[in-house]
Amino acid sequence: MKTIRLLFLVAASLATVACSSSGDVADLQVYVDDVGSKPRGRVEPIPEFKPYEAFTYRASALRSPFSLPAVPEESERLNSNGMDVRPDNDRSKEYLEQFDIDQLGMVGTLQKPKGDLFALIKDGYGGVVRVREGEYMGRNHGRIVSIQSDRMNLIEIVPDGQGGWLERPRTLALNGAPGE
Repeated sequence: MKTIRLLFLVAASLATVACSSSGDVADLQVYVDDVGSKPRGRVEPIPEFKPYEAFTYRASALRSPFSLPAVPEESERLNSNGMDVRPDNDRSKEYLEQFDIDQLGMVGTLQKPKGDLFALIKDGYGGVVRVREGEYMGRNHGRIVSIQSDRMNLIEIVPDGQGGWLERPRTLALNGAPGE
């Protein structure tokens, strides 16, 4: 056992001496000198950021840019009445007034022979409801003013942000594409 230890100690000593006494590191020294002589890199300064400027949105009564435009002749006819606009809080709410207009979609029309044209509206729960002109839908007191085979036009009454109310035309296209 002592001989094995002695042989191991001698082998470890020879390996250490062999690794450290090679002496020829000139190529390594040339590489270190070459890298050291090159110019050092430069770190760009941190860019200056502009301070945040607050913006107050004042276009709540205007048409959303993500919705279909209203039919022009309908909005001109309805906005020219010059009456004081306000919702009728005394009337009882209809079924479709519990949903946002974006939750509702027009899925078709229905017409009896020589009768009124009805719109078929998919409600927020997935059911289909039949509506006609003069009925209400949506949370903004939306009254149906006309129904065509491919769309229906509504007038919503929305707050103007100054304690009053504004009429806002909306169009609900077939297959549920909302619009204003």
